[in-house]
Amino acid sequence: MTPLYFDNNATAPLRPEASAAIHKAMGAPANPSSVHSFGRTARLTVEAARESVALLAGSRAADVVFTSGGTESNNLALAGFAHIVTSAIEHDSVRACAVSASVINVTSDGVIDLEHARAVLAGLPDEQRPSTILSVMAANNETGVIQPVAELVALARENNIAVHSDMVQLLAKDHFSFAALDLDYASLSAHKIGGPAGVGAVLVKPGNALQSLLRGGGQEQGRRSGTENFIGIAGFGAAASAAFGDVAHYEAMSKWRDQFEDMMLAHVPDAHVFGQQVPRLGNTSCLAIAGKSAETMVMALDIAGAAISAGSACSSGKVKTSHVLAAMGAGDLAGQAVRISGGWQTKKTDFERLADVFLGLYKR
Repeated sequence: MTPLYFDNNATAPLRPEASAAIHKAMGAPANPSSVHSFGRTARLTVEAARESVALLAGSRAADVVFTSGGTESNNLALAGFAHIVTSAIEHDSVRACAVSASVINVTSDGVIDLEHARAVLAGLPDEQRPSTILSVMAANNETGVIQPVAELVALARENNIAVHSDMVQLLAKDHFSFAALDLDYASLSAHKIGGPAGVGAVLVKPGNALQSLLRGGGQEQGRRSGTENFIGIAGFGAAASAAFGDVAHYEAMSKWRDQFEDMMLAHVPDAHVFGQQVPRLGNTSCLAIAGKSAETMVMALDIAGAAISAGSACSSGKVKTSHVLAAMGAGDLAGQAVRISGGWQTKKTDFERLADVFLGLYKR
């Protein structure tokens, strides 16, 4: 049978529309900064992609700065600030930028603790506030738990500090408008929505500065130097256009996911689902079976024809205890949790087949 792919939070399969756009872009020589006809044609493609990404993210096209992906976008957004306030469950690319950060706790359900956030922000010295940014993810990549970004933005405004959100996992899976949330910066990644890896974007609120990490020819309006990844950007734009309307698919998927989890909990007495009682992305399930290591489960499912993961896939292929689940107080279960994440191509029957595979292995 066709293998089951349930690791979309790591990377989603390339959409046919993105593949077609990439192949077209690979034809004529194309540097969008060139003034001849080849360059002008490439520039039109880049700007069309910028419009598509902006429309999907609820921003102006002028707010979109293309990057090499979510990690660079996070680094770029945070580079201009001397102090970072963040949560205990952020992506490693934010945590690495914030080695001396003020850290906000999360609840046992994996939701950022708003009262602790209020206390942390209120405790900042007045002289530190102009150089401080609050950086919080919109949806966690391991648990799928959706964070109270609007409330956190309001707290940031009350305390006169800037705010950034890693929107990599939320884009196209749930309703999101950069402008409506009044964020200063947001990070996006193409390969999470069915575009190619190696391209992303940072959204910048009008009037905000962006401290460039790369110095050179002044591309992207001087905010990100270096010849644009024309082929990748073409694919990102096509994926963004194709992703319009995906939210309804993920809303339907949440029902399939819930049915899968209900079956696991009914037939596997030692199963535990993280974040089950709070809003989550419709495609994500993070569960543990007491006494079964995550690595063993991933390998067993792989042999059985189902690809899942143990936490984040952003640690050079290593399986390690999740800092996200540790922050949630998961104890030993943090090393026994696996992540199941569907995507734009996932069907109801895929979840049904996955349940059969899981239960078949458990009964052995």
